[in-house]
Amino acid sequence: GDLPVPAVTKGATFMSPRVRARMAELQLTAADLAGIMGTGAGNRVTIKDLENFLHKIETQTAHEASAIRAGVADAMRRSWTRPLSTIGSSVSLDPVLQDRQSRDPKPGPGLYALRALAVALSKNPGAAAKLIGNRVVQSKSIDVGIAVEAEDGIMVPVIRGADKTSLADLATKYKELVELARQRRISPDMQAGGIATVSNFGTFGMEWGTPIPLPDQTLLLGLGVGKKVPSWNEEKKEFVPCTEAQITLSFDHRSIDGGGAGRLLKRVIELLENPNEL
Repeated sequence: GDLPVPAVTKGATFMSPRVRARMAELQLTAADLAGIMGTGAGNRVTIKDLENFLHKIETQTAHEASAIRAGVADAMRRSWTRPLSTIGSSVSLDPVLQDRQSRDPKPGPGLYALRALAVALSKNPGAAAKLIGNRVVQSKSIDVGIAVEAEDGIMVPVIRGADKTSLADLATKYKELVELARQRRISPDMQAGGIATVSNFGTFGMEWGTPIPLPDQTLLLGLGVGKKVPSWNEEKKEFVPCTEAQITLSFDHRSIDGGGAGRLLKRVIELLENPNEL
């Protein structure tokens, strides 16, 4: 039979031209007004509903959003207009943790992930291609961003030619970028032109996440926190402790299918578990 259709749709879906004009004046979006219950015909949001909503906001604690927060909000709003998907798997971090002990400076797991993604993309750059209109646009350079926490937001400086940048150089550059982010001195040019981004949300103790790719990028690789888990050792015929993390790949499904994304993530995992190839 036919699917049931609600007789009434609630929320800021139906808005009069006068309401839309007032929204434009205040630079508001429909998402900002999602909590309004319209009292007009067919639950249409009236100008009175909007003004009541604005009055309630004035009675609450509020402050102007910082430039960084406003920028992040705008980027995420634009990103969400695309069909995004996320796949994930587990990865053993023991090889990375052992390898980093022999390096100076010592890169963190997130930088190993960035390097692994860059190396994987250097052999398969089409995985990070962008769909613009009916054209598939592929970058000539493997420029990968890394999410850096700043006050009231996230900044994503880009490592140019990351596939040609050693782990030692990545560690040095990352330290510099973190300091610049704290000082809010990362310029727009330093954040432009990336083809993918790495987010190490494991630094916050998170195991799993579905980070949203930036609006001008197709891919975002996420790495969770490492945890000790039992792993079956075929040679010893017993379970042994292993440091394991969850790794995710969020992608624009218009540009790459699940199979292509899966093969890319599998290659990233192979590189992380064989860091001598990095």
